[in-house]
Amino acid sequence: MDTRQVEYAIAVADELSFTRAAQRVYAGQSTVSAGVRALERELGAALFDRDQRGVRITPAGEAVLPALRELAAAEARARTAADPRGELRGQLRIGVFSNVSHLVVPQVVGAFHRDHPLVDLRLRAAPAGSGELAEAVRRGRLDISLYGLPASSAPGLAVHHLVTSPYAVVLPTGHPLAGRAGLHLEELASEPFVDAPVGFGNRDVLDVALGARGIVRDVRTEVTETITIPLFVANGLGVAVLPEVLLPPSDGTVTVPLADPVGWDFNVITRPSPGQAATLLLERLLAAYRTGAAPASPEPQRPPR
Repeated sequence: MDTRQVEYAIAVADELSFTRAAQRVYAGQSTVSAGVRALERELGAALFDRDQRGVRITPAGEAVLPALRELAAAEARARTAADPRGELRGQLRIGVFSNVSHLVVPQVVGAFHRDHPLVDLRLRAAPAGSGELAEAVRRGRLDISLYGLPASSAPGLAVHHLVTSPYAVVLPTGHPLAGRAGLHLEELASEPFVDAPVGFGNRDVLDVALGARGIVRDVRTEVTETITIPLFVANGLGVAVLPEVLLPPSDGTVTVPLADPVGWDFNVITRPSPGQAATLLLERLLAAYRTGAAPASPEPQRPPR
């Protein structure tokens, strides 16, 4: 079986687009299309449905994709073993949150890239948050991913815990509650909120805590990039309750500890038997948080007295 054709089929399955797949594998679209058709003839089954609505994976494609991915992984292992220097090769697809600039993740991934330059790194964020990232890992579209939901919500996957972060309340400077030493969720029930959409781990965990207390809140502003939430708060569009580890420095806001025991688990997920590259990156991420190399939670910002 032509390994290049296998690579084309995997790229189309991941991208659900022959155009994007061609860009990913640095080949012409006609070359990718011809390669996939040749592979389909060899297998005796259509892997994809193609029509005006786009590209969809057929049941036969879903059944054969795990084997194709294993073939690609086996080829990468063979190339690594054949290299007299033993340099790691292959492709590593990493799922990240829509903004990780204030976390340690970019530094860890950058160091991995410098140490293993022959590994083709592909980083992707998910518009629908942790739930979408978990499904991508489960279906083999990602090898490793950040994850912000409890381990119980990722059946069939290996969940590796990095850190548990308490939540904090983000208020605009001058808010009547800004001078408090701590706040309970009940005290915020009447406030308009700024938050991530449903499906993002930090939002879903907070919603469960609110529901357990019988609190129904008014989320008036939803943004997919957590880093922008304090900006909306600073401009008077509401308050926010976020894990401290996700809070970037922000002007115009005051951070008050949440007095309720609500914690957010920052995790990494893989399939039960990840490949060599995914395992090595996972080890680096675990070490970064275990040794304290990860950034500490910001100190609560107090208003001037």
